[in-house]
Amino acid sequence: MKYTILKKSNLKVSVIGLGTNAVGGHNLFQNLNEEDGKDLVREALKNGVNFIDTADIYGLGRSEELVGEVLKEIKRDDYLIATKGAQHWFEDGTVKTDNRPEYMREAVEKSLQRLQLDYIDLYYLHFPDQKTPLSESIGELARLKEEGKIRAIGISNVSLEHLKEANVHGNISVLQSHYSMLDRSAEEELLPYCIDNNISFIPYGPLAFGLLGGGFTKESTLDAQDWRNSVPLFQGELFQKNLLTIEKLKEFATQKETTLPNLALAWLLAQEGVDAVIPGGRRKERILENIQANEIRLSSEELNVINDILSKN
Repeated sequence: MKYTILKKSNLKVSVIGLGTNAVGGHNLFQNLNEEDGKDLVREALKNGVNFIDTADIYGLGRSEELVGEVLKEIKRDDYLIATKGAQHWFEDGTVKTDNRPEYMREAVEKSLQRLQLDYIDLYYLHFPDQKTPLSESIGELARLKEEGKIRAIGISNVSLEHLKEANVHGNISVLQSHYSMLDRSAEEELLPYCIDNNISFIPYGPLAFGLLGGGFTKESTLDAQDWRNSVPLFQGELFQKNLLTIEKLKEFATQKETTLPNLALAWLLAQEGVDAVIPGGRRKERILENIQANEIRLSSEELNVINDILSKN
């Protein structure tokens, strides 16, 4: 496994991490088995993946609880945990995005309790609430960093303007935003800003939320409660167009003697500014396959061929 240091930090993370929205994320997916989820995390840690990514909203705290149960089994220095907060949920089921400094502090404290930890390695503001000045929200996270409760500050799901505001004092170490072979919008503004301002970029949805797993067909449908029903990549003509692109990428992957998912991960890691990827999954068997992407090298000629395929999407 290869490792890298996240910008403005001393956090040495595996370039292949693990996203855990399907570990206890019952509000996102149906029919999740919690023991399978915990085994997924264990398998990752056993095979050199030390970078575990979760969020308080996944399962309304349940993902953090399950991840925390597994992390108790190993030494604290053997992993780095990233989590996110800013979505406040209530007993009646409503969820409200809340960036107020007092709530950010409350969210950090609650995440620490669920994870059963004294500190969080990387803490993200998950979503902007469009009301609270991000400089104030990040300012509170900076104070929590000074107190030793978090080690690095990240932000997610923001525009370039939001990112600039959040980073006004240079506190942002990591941006997490959607980026994959099938959605390259980050290349327009966000990724260049991160490169210029010493911010690590970590894509979420590196496999286009499962599309680049290669298992979808024209007849595929999602469960009614699956959150991906709202993702444009899975809708209408774009979905059909994506399937055609995927077939061409599969052919390239076969020529490269690898799989489509591994090609997609290796392609991201070959992009300037991308320091790590955090593919998810439900079962531990996926871990060993994802790790293989760590060994794939793409030449400039191969990258040009891939870009030519993607440019026609």
